[in-house]
Amino acid sequence: MYEAPKQNDALGTTNRGNPCESGLCTLCSSECKGKCETWLSSLLGRKLLYPRNFGETTAGSANGGAEGVGYHSLRIQGYAYGAKGLTERLSTSADDRIFPNVDISTSFGRDVKTTCRLPIMTGALGSTFIAAKYWDAFAVGAALCGFPIVIGENVVGVDKAAVIDNGRVTSSPEMDRRIDIFKRYYDGYGAIIIQMNVEDTHNGVAEYLIDKYGDDLIIELKWGQGAKCIGGEIQVSDIDYACFLKARGYLVDPDPTDPAVRTAFERGAITSFARHSRLGATDLSSAGQVRESFMDEVARLRGLGFRRISLKTGSYGMEALAMAIRFAADARLDLLTIDGSGGGTGMSPWNMMEHWGVPSLPLHAKARDYCEILRARGITPPDISLAGGLAREDHVFKALALGAPFTRLVCMGRAPMIPGFLGSNIEGVLRPERRAAVNGNWDTLPATVKSIGETPESIFAGWEAVRSKVGEAEMARVPFGAVAMYGYADKLACGLQQFMAGARKFSLDEISREDLMAANHETAQVTGIPHMIEAQEEQAMAVLNA
Repeated sequence: MYEAPKQNDALGTTNRGNPCESGLCTLCSSECKGKCETWLSSLLGRKLLYPRNFGETTAGSANGGAEGVGYHSLRIQGYAYGAKGLTERLSTSADDRIFPNVDISTSFGRDVKTTCRLPIMTGALGSTFIAAKYWDAFAVGAALCGFPIVIGENVVGVDKAAVIDNGRVTSSPEMDRRIDIFKRYYDGYGAIIIQMNVEDTHNGVAEYLIDKYGDDLIIELKWGQGAKCIGGEIQVSDIDYACFLKARGYLVDPDPTDPAVRTAFERGAITSFARHSRLGATDLSSAGQVRESFMDEVARLRGLGFRRISLKTGSYGMEALAMAIRFAADARLDLLTIDGSGGGTGMSPWNMMEHWGVPSLPLHAKARDYCEILRARGITPPDISLAGGLAREDHVFKALALGAPFTRLVCMGRAPMIPGFLGSNIEGVLRPERRAAVNGNWDTLPATVKSIGETPESIFAGWEAVRSKVGEAEMARVPFGAVAMYGYADKLACGLQQFMAGARKFSLDEISREDLMAANHETAQVTGIPHMIEAQEEQAMAVLNA
């Protein structure tokens, strides 16, 4: 099994805990003082693309081989001649074909196109408390960068201030807060996507949204996620809140209304309660029934007035994958997010995360195969977003190439949360009157931050770019976490542009599966991507035999 390195001496990064394939620790803490690659990228931006201490060091890569099947076992092609894309804007001159001129903008949607400045989106940030606490940083950052952000499931249901009358929500301050903060900085790029599960549908969330916000929003149906194969969960430590959630109709475990449980809680033997969402489609028994129910729900949402509808599915087996792709195509959905088993932003049973479902690379490779089958039959596949343990610019290129030409976005769950945590901790120190409001965890700047700077202007590589975008007066309102997000996105964008320039692809539409090689034969077998010494063999023989 592949194990990501804990330290990278060339970049000067290190993980506090055990790293996943994404480079994030298996347990990412909001109070972390550094300094994994994503953490440091949030401060330094594109500078972290390069080895440290240039002029005093040399750097060598340990890329001699790859074991196991995963995104780490794909390699990116480079070419010695040519240039594709943007012929109407760029000449073929080397003066024009430079990496800053690579166009990484994207769009998705069947009838209504949503445009994005870069091809990423967040995972679903729903009823988990960490999503609520750091939402301002996440949402403002996404709006400033110009990529979609997803409000996940159950936000209305867990909102104590929400009013649900006769099974229909009539007020939800928390949902309104999340939408409004994104819209304040939205400038036409990206989108806000709002996810619905079984409880959200029962509570009339779609009706509430269309009545209050019209079709400015994208509504998302949810079949599951990569982190777990049951419904969404949160953990609460307040027994009265647990009783409130049970009264709202949720499954709460253990039962807070059980006298024995209450006594155990009072004595300290039980300290928390898990709130669970229900499974969907338990009343259906065939793929045909699922299709009928799904098409009915899409028709209902369109009847309410939603013009843009998406679907999120998890790392189920091949039948569910085929259903998601085919039904999304038949329903003319705007986006289908396919989430491999890469982890989660909320509360998922640990061994379930470790042992259930199809890992990201095999799932994504098969998704592309199924899209190709539909296209060969004259059926237009949905635009695809691939998710599951993706955090770096090489991940973005590989996912786009693996799923080409159907993949339009790469969905990142945990990674974009790190700049939100980090920026909030820094803001809590430098603006102590804001510490509680931004949920800062630090009293002083740690050495990892002080080594970079001690003022916002010197700490954040993205500070001046954000200030020039929003203006000096507005900077007082912009969360530091959003500025950190801007730096992280800038590193991803620049790194992606460099990979694309090396592959001689100057627009995203030109990226193809031919731009990838498999670093071992097992990966070649799973993905259909040729092994690196077999890729381009035909072209090589043509040169040698000329």
